[in-house]
Amino acid sequence: MSERLPVADRAQVRRDTVQLLGTERRRVTRVVLLTCLATGAGLVGPYLLGRIINMVEDGTATLGTVDLLAAGVVAAACVQLLMTRYARRAVYRFGEHLLRRLREDFVGRVLSLPTRVVERSGTGDLTTRASADVGTVGTSLRGALPEISMALLQALVLVVAITWFHPLLGLCALLGLPLMWPAAHWYLKRSRQTYLAEGAALSTALESGTATAEGGRTVEGLGIQEDRRGVTDRDVGVLYRARRGSLRLRTVLFPVAESVFVLPVSVTLLVGGMLYMDGGISLGVLVTCLLYVQQLIDPMIGITQRLEELQRAGASFARLRGVQQLPEESAEPGRVPADDRIELSGVRYAYVPGHDVLRGVDLEVRPGERLAVVGPSGAGKTTIGRLLSGADVPGSGRVLLGGVPVAELSPEVLRERIVLVNQEHHVFTGTLRENLAIAAPGDDGSDETLLRALDAVDADWARELPEGLDTRVGSGGQALDPARAQQVALARVVLLDPHTVVLDEATSLLDPRTARHTERSLAAVLEGRTVIAIAHRLHTAHDADRVAVVEDGRITELGPHEELISAGGAYAALWSSWHGTD
Repeated sequence: MSERLPVADRAQVRRDTVQLLGTERRRVTRVVLLTCLATGAGLVGPYLLGRIINMVEDGTATLGTVDLLAAGVVAAACVQLLMTRYARRAVYRFGEHLLRRLREDFVGRVLSLPTRVVERSGTGDLTTRASADVGTVGTSLRGALPEISMALLQALVLVVAITWFHPLLGLCALLGLPLMWPAAHWYLKRSRQTYLAEGAALSTALESGTATAEGGRTVEGLGIQEDRRGVTDRDVGVLYRARRGSLRLRTVLFPVAESVFVLPVSVTLLVGGMLYMDGGISLGVLVTCLLYVQQLIDPMIGITQRLEELQRAGASFARLRGVQQLPEESAEPGRVPADDRIELSGVRYAYVPGHDVLRGVDLEVRPGERLAVVGPSGAGKTTIGRLLSGADVPGSGRVLLGGVPVAELSPEVLRERIVLVNQEHHVFTGTLRENLAIAAPGDDGSDETLLRALDAVDADWARELPEGLDTRVGSGGQALDPARAQQVALARVVLLDPHTVVLDEATSLLDPRTARHTERSLAAVLEGRTVIAIAHRLHTAHDADRVAVVEDGRITELGPHEELISAGGAYAALWSSWHGTD
C-alpha cells in the first residue's frame, strides 16, 4: 500500500522561500534595480507630456521646446524598452537558476532517503513530484515570478508618483484594492487545498495508469480489463472533479479583478476633473496622473491573473519541499559490524497494519554460508530478503549484521556488506561503461575490470556491441532485453564485491540453461562470501549449504538438502513437486 510523501505546510513554505531568496541577494538586487529603472523610465513620458500640455495651456510653448520635450518622450520610451528587456532577462535567468537549485535539491534529497521510504511512497506520487510539480514550479519561475515581481514594483512606483502629484488622486488609484480584497481572500483561502488535491489526484491517476500499462499482459491473461478500466475511470473522475474545483476558483477571481481595476480610471478622471475645475491641479498634472493610472491597470490585472499560477506553483513547491521533512539515511558514529554474521530474532513484519507477513522469524546465517530460502508463493521469502538487505525494517524483532542493526548502518557500510539483487533491473541512459562503472570500486573502472565482470555473468554479447563498452544503452540507445539487463545488474554485483549477496530471483529472466550456467559462474566469483538465495528454482537449494523453508511467515524447516529430503517434510514435498514425482 502506497504511503504518500509529506507536504510542507504554509509556514515551512514561507521559511524555505525566504531562505532560498536570502541566498540569492545579489540576483534579487539586480532584478529590483533593473525593474525600478525600467519603471522610472516609463514615468518620464507621461510627465513630459503633462509639461507640454501645461505649456500650451499657459501660452508659453514654443516649437523648439515642444520638439525637445517630444524627443524626451521618445528617448524615455526607448530607455524603458531597453531597461525592460534587461530586467526581464535578469528575472528569467534568476528563475532558471532557482529552478535548477530546486530540482537538484529534490533529486539529491530523494536519493538520500532510505529505499523503503521511496518504495512505499508509490511510483505515481514520486513521478508526479519529479515531473509535473517541478514543471509547474518551473513555469511559474519563468512566467509568474517575473511578471508579478515586475508588476508589483511598477505598481508601487506608479502609486508613489501619482500620490506625489496629488495625494487624493493617489487614493483614487488605490480604490480597487479594498474592492478586490474579498474576492482575493476567498480565493487564497481555498486555493492551496484545491491545488494540493489536484496534485494528489494526478499522482493516483498516474500510478494506476502506469500499473495497468506495465501489467498489460497479466490484465489480459486474467481477463480483468473491465476491473482495470473501472479503476482508471474512478481515478480520472477524481482528477476531473479536482480540476473543476480549481477552475471554479478562477472563474470567480478573474472577472472580479478585470472589473474592479478599471474603476480607478473612472474615479480618478471624475475627481481629477473636479479638482481641475476648482483650480486644485493643472490640466497637465491631470493628464499625467490619468496616464499613470492607465499604466497601473495592466500590472494589477497581470498580478491577479498570475496569482492563480503562483498559487498552483506554491502547492507544487510545498509537495517538493515536503520531501525535506523525511529523515536521511544515517548511522550512529562508530557502528561498524564486528563480522559478517547475520541474525534475525523474533522478526515480525506487515506491509498493511494488522496483517503480518512474517510472524516471529528466527534465523542465523554464518559468514561464508550459502543459504537457500524456499517456500510457496506469498510465504514471506522476498520480505526476508528485503529485511536482510536493509531495504525494510522489521515491525518488531531484530535484524543484525555483526551485532549491529542493519537499519542503523550507513549506506556506504551497508553497500560494502550486503547487496540485494532482485528481478527489477534498471539500465541507466548512457554507455554500457557508465552503467557498470557506477559499481566499480574506487577508480578501478578499467576496461579489463568491467569486461571481467561481464564474463563472470556470461554476458558474451557485450563484446559484440558496435562500440563495445562505449555503446549507448537504455533509452535512446541500444535496447537491452530483460535478460541482458539482468546480466548487467549481476555484473554490477561482481564489481561491488560485497561480503553478503541476497539473490531474489536474480536469474529469473534468463532461460533455464543460461540461468544455470550463470549461477555456476556467480558461485565461483562469490566463493567465500555469504550468499542468501531466495529460490524458486529448487536446483539452487540443492547446491546450498543449508535450506530454510518458509511457510505462512515462519521458518518451519532448516537444514542441508539431503537432511530435509530424508525428513519427508514440507521441503521434500516441494522437491517432489518440482521434479514431477508426486
